[in-house]
Amino acid sequence: MPKMKTKSGAKKRFKLTAKGLVRGQQAGKRHGMIKRSNKFIRNARGTQVLNESDARVVRKFMPYA
Repeated sequence: MPKMKTKSGAKKRFKLTAKGLVRGQQAGKRHGMIKRSNKFIRNARGTQVLNESDARVVRKFMPYA
């Protein structure tokens, strides 16, 4: 059986923590900042731990991470 390929888009966007949680950028910060609250913009800095249902999909994209 050949080795599975990692999705190159996923490896650029997500990292796995030591406990196996998936970290990624907060969604919704690309444009339209005028209508967003200052609290949202502040809280969306840095990275967030993904929801378990989303993380399950990302782990399939990164079989060797």
